[in-house]
Amino acid sequence: MTHSPTTPAGLLQAHVLAMPIAQTLGLRFTRVAPGRVDLEMPMQESLCFRTGQLQATAVFGLADFAAVAAAGSTLPAGWVNSTVDAQVKLLAPARGHCLRARGRVVNAGRTLTVCAADVYAVADSGEETLCATLLATAHNTEARQAPGPAVVS
Repeated sequence: MTHSPTTPAGLLQAHVLAMPIAQTLGLRFTRVAPGRVDLEMPMQESLCFRTGQLQATAVFGLADFAAVAAAGSTLPAGWVNSTVDAQVKLLAPARGHCLRARGRVVNAGRTLTVCAADVYAVADSGEETLCATLLATAHNTEARQAPGPAVVS
């Protein structure tokens, strides 16, 4: 799923997918709506702590991106956000074809937005197993323009 790079959803996707860690995780947007973002991440042996089971850091990264991107989907043009606090609870092994994260806004504020994500391990059959849940706080700020080329923060 890709949106035009001139739409708010397209700008959000471009901002997230420009980050090297998002590229390393292989993130793919499957839904962007105000206050909601769904992401998928393929199973990659390089991110596993044992064959076929993702390490917790990769699971946390996916959940964090989904939650904070959902928070970012509610920001006005010219604003950006970043994680200031997050807690993840791992509920089941992250095994399967891919992981799917569903991020959502819990409470949107001007400076801080509370957001959450549920992460599901997706089997080859398509069956989903909830494997993690995350609650986070995102700090919202106006993007600063440095002299010269625009810098994405």
